[in-house]
This record gives sequence, C-alpha cells and structure tokens, in this order.
Amino acid sequence: MTQSKAGDTVQFHYTGTLSDGTVFDSSEGREPLSFTLGSGQIIPGLDAAIDGMAVGDKKTVTIPANQAYGEHDANARQAVPRAQIPDHIPTDPGTQLQMQSAQGQVIPVVVIEADDEQVVLDANHPLAGKDLTFAVEVVAVS
Repeated sequence: MTQSKAGDTVQFHYTGTLSDGTVFDSSEGREPLSFTLGSGQIIPGLDAAIDGMAVGDKKTVTIPANQAYGEHDANARQAVPRAQIPDHIPTDPGTQLQMQSAQGQVIPVVVIEADDEQVVLDANHPLAGKDLTFAVEVVAVS
C-alpha cells in the first residue's frame, strides 16, 4: 500500500479526546476529513502523526499542546470597559463573541468574566494549553 507523504490528499476518520476522556470532536456520522499532508491545514502534531500512514492504518496518538493549538496565552485576554459594549450584546461568562482587529480580521473570543465596570474577553483557542488524543483511521490517500 502507498504510504502518505507531503503533498498527498489524505482522508481520515478521527475521534479527538481530552486527557480526561471527554470527546471534543469526531468525524463519526460524517464524511472523513480531507486535507493535504504537510500543508498546515490541520494541527502540526496530527499532520506529523498521519505522515507515512497508508489506507486502512489506524493509530491513537497524543499530541502535546505545543503541537496542537499552542499553550494558553495570558496576553490573549483583554479587559474591555463595559460602556464600550452595546447593551444588546450578551456578556454572560462562557458566551462566544467576535471582535474585529484593526486590520479587519474577525477574532473569536469568549467572555471569561463580567461586572458593572468591565468585561474580560479571552481570544485563546478553546483547546489551547491542552494535550489532545486522536484515534485516527486513514481511508484514502491520493
């Protein structure tokens, strides 16, 4: 069988879990994920783990945070004065919102805390700082 290599289109099924066993994502019941190996389309650690796999190969691999969504960055938190947020925008902790950078880029954020004076927003990826385990099965290589 042909082993996958950089530049190949690889399709695979996966289940991603956290260290406590909680499933955070899965292709179960969906089409397999398709990507170009070595292109940066998926997290680096998973890309490296799939390199060399052939159709039918299965493996379970744990990807450290620094090869997944990065470490949690305290600088990605920002306190915004409550007066700068329109009244119709929900600010309950856990609420997902979007901000816009000076360059016009949309940045997803999560409300971490809110009081009468300020709202603290976190732009870290929800999986930042977490080691991730993936059970993968390659279903096509072209």
